[in-house]
Amino acid sequence: MNIKQATTIDEVIQLLDEIIEISKVEQSAIGLFTMLYREVTVRIKEGIADHSFQNGERMEKLDVIFANRYIKAYYQYKAKEKPSECWEFSFQQAEKFWPIVVQHLLLGINAHVNLDLGVAAAQVSTVEDIGDLKGDFDKINGILSSLVGNVEQCLIKIWPTLTILLKWTGKMDNFFIDFSMEVARDGAWKFANEFVALPENQTEACIQLRDKKITEIARLVSNPGYFVSAIFKFIRLFEKGTVAQKIIDLQIVQLKKVDCAAT
Repeated sequence: MNIKQATTIDEVIQLLDEIIEISKVEQSAIGLFTMLYREVTVRIKEGIADHSFQNGERMEKLDVIFANRYIKAYYQYKAKEKPSECWEFSFQQAEKFWPIVVQHLLLGINAHVNLDLGVAAAQVSTVEDIGDLKGDFDKINGILSSLVGNVEQCLIKIWPTLTILLKWTGKMDNFFIDFSMEVARDGAWKFANEFVALPENQTEACIQLRDKKITEIARLVSNPGYFVSAIFKFIRLFEKGTVAQKIIDLQIVQLKKVDCAAT
């Protein structure tokens, strides 16, 4: 299979759209994270256009490198080749019944932020200037974190029992998401600073070691303990609609830019 790669941010959005459409046809939960990530990319594109980032040219370069790691992993998996271990685990979970929508999103975020973002940040930087990237790096994670929170609220229509469970658990799953995003952001930045200082002959071994650590986090997201897992399974039983419909629901929410906090 030809591994497609983007050269511009518009091509990134086009390739993500292709993956989303394939996922709808195949009823693949891979499309859930892809839909969320598409919106992140659109927000980054808008931020570049309105000069929200310190360095728009560098941000587009980073975004393309960042996205291409996900796109490459997806096509490797589809071709039955070996992608990063954390992506392979995420894609394998997408074939299973029990993970709920939020888990699929977190598995994608875990692989993409904890591994791919650090590599991409290092590849657009040098040891001397990587510190200049910190503000824009945090903005990317801020966009992603806010979208995950909004999606959780909007997807209440997919699992009507979520409202009751949020009240019963004291919004425990909100904490689960926020904690994961905070850890991912800080860990990715630390990794980027370590990675950028490595000589070229050590980078691949470093990525493989990091990949294994991130896969362990993915296993915790997939199986977060008896109590949380039991709640998630209960939620899963009451989720409405096919996988394709859930992807469409996410798409509708994002296209209309619904203010989920107000609903």
